[in-house]
Amino acid sequence: MGRYIIRRLISILPTLIGVTFVIFMFQRLIPGDPAVAMLGEHATQENVERIREQFGLNRPLFLDREALVQGDLRGFFDSQYIRYLGRLVRFDLGNSIHRRIPVAETLMLRFPATVELAFLSMLIAIIIGLPVGIASAARRNSVIDGVTMIGSLVGVSMPIFWLGLMEIMLFAVFLKWLPTGGRLSSGVEVETITHLILVDSLLTGNIKAFIDALQHIIMPAAALATIPMAIIARMTRSSMLDVLQEDYIRTAKAKGLEERVVLFRHALKNAFLPVITIIGLQAGTLLAGAVLTETIFSWPGIGKWVYDSILGRDYPIVQGGTLLIAIIFLFINLLVDISYAWLDPRIHYD
Repeated sequence: MGRYIIRRLISILPTLIGVTFVIFMFQRLIPGDPAVAMLGEHATQENVERIREQFGLNRPLFLDREALVQGDLRGFFDSQYIRYLGRLVRFDLGNSIHRRIPVAETLMLRFPATVELAFLSMLIAIIIGLPVGIASAARRNSVIDGVTMIGSLVGVSMPIFWLGLMEIMLFAVFLKWLPTGGRLSSGVEVETITHLILVDSLLTGNIKAFIDALQHIIMPAAALATIPMAIIARMTRSSMLDVLQEDYIRTAKAKGLEERVVLFRHALKNAFLPVITIIGLQAGTLLAGAVLTETIFSWPGIGKWVYDSILGRDYPIVQGGTLLIAIIFLFINLLVDISYAWLDPRIHYD
């Protein structure tokens, strides 16, 4: 297992380099000049050139043609891409073109909001999706099974932006039970420890702030949990149905074991392998930032942050945020693979 983990960690390096190349190139293919976007359409050419020089936007992407013809590779090491890789090696994500602040600093302030929202959304999806899928498989072709299948289909098909707007209309506008967006109400303050407001409010004993933060996160978390919940329920049902047809399950039932024992002790653990894969992929997606959910509920996470930066041609933010998303996916996939061996002793990594 140790050798397998080391090999996987080493294999992540070329993948990350490939990700940086794709991010770098696709960002440059977006129409528009970031210098013009920052200064405005009426900016003078002199000011535009000054900004391009300041942020290195006038350097060649990889290698100047004239330098290539002359065999001079010094321009290669001064190109935008190589300088970008050099900063990454030093854990420097650069500065925002528009805000003039370090990207890493803003990322650390934005990411906890996404983590908090993603964690609660995934918790809701697992708590509801798993039992529903198990119950549906145990009562195949029953009313419970039919309702589960219809509900999961609706959950997968329902647009998140529509669901979020309906939540706001019902619970914030009509019933006035919950706030429309944000993380905290105006005037409510929390002492910062982990940048996770729910955690920090509990650690500091600020119950008022905890209740206020919980009220703010309920609607976006519920909206964001809809699709993962439906997918987990369907995958759990499908996997459980396959396992329940196995001989050892029929043997366990023939021995007179209770249905609860058969389902949870014998069937669920073996059926959980494909489910854990889905949970891992969905967790990576949620941590990557749900753009629509964060936009609708004005949630200050990395999804909305990266989206706004794309519109503003803020290359460093887009590159830093996208790279973080790629790293999250890679390490979650690694954790999922490792969990296979823990769940199924028959799996060995040579």
